[in-house]
Amino acid sequence: MDLATLIGFLLAAGIILAAIVMGGDPMMFFNIPSLLVVGGGTIGAVLMMFSISQFFGAMKVGMKALFHKMTSPKELIETTIDLANTARKGGLLALEEKDTGNTFFQMGIQMMVDGHEPDVVRQTMVSDMNLTIERHDLGQKIFKAIGDLAPAMGMIGTLVGLVQMLANMEDPKTIGPAMAVALLTTLYGAAIANVFAIPISEKLALRSDEERMIKSIIIDSISGIQEGRNPRVIEGMLLTYLPGSERSMGDEDEEAVPA
Repeated sequence: MDLATLIGFLLAAGIILAAIVMGGDPMMFFNIPSLLVVGGGTIGAVLMMFSISQFFGAMKVGMKALFHKMTSPKELIETTIDLANTARKGGLLALEEKDTGNTFFQMGIQMMVDGHEPDVVRQTMVSDMNLTIERHDLGQKIFKAIGDLAPAMGMIGTLVGLVQMLANMEDPKTIGPAMAVALLTTLYGAAIANVFAIPISEKLALRSDEERMIKSIIIDSISGIQEGRNPRVIEGMLLTYLPGSERSMGDEDEEAVPA
């Protein structure tokens, strides 16, 4: 679980709810017509932009913002060096029983063991990575669309409420409550956009970048192992993915098999 996403959401939503509770009766902020205009209008507009399957697929992708455990790049590099040493000692077939704990990595290992050419393995894995990133990008676009449309629907609801209020100006007592209801749609739209949709969209963009890096490391790892490169060379190549402060791999280099 991504604690930053959870803590950020609870903090933002909690502060808003606290302000509502401390300001008086919380039920004055609950209005079904306003919720229908903002919620239903936003979903309807998004469905006009995307297909139903894409919309519900984005909800599944959106869970990555909360339930996601990023594979450590450093651990991947250490695993790669171990696999490279094993392959140099016992050949590629010696990797068949190795379990990396990463489905994408296992796919590459299985293709090597099955005897596919290096170009075929790399092209297949690159295609898989690109298609995964495209799905994540689509989910990001849908959440961004929700973030753009919810405030707009809030403004539409506010305008509807103002028209209804102005049509009943003969009773001054109804002006205040009607104005409050009209403004609630703006509040709902802004809250959906800024507390939910836009942050999720940005977190998915971050997840997409992380996954691209992890899969790029794996692809380069598989290529290096299949081409029979020295583990030291593979390590040096993969360390370029890490910040300078994290490029020390301890004593792992001493275990590499010399060329």
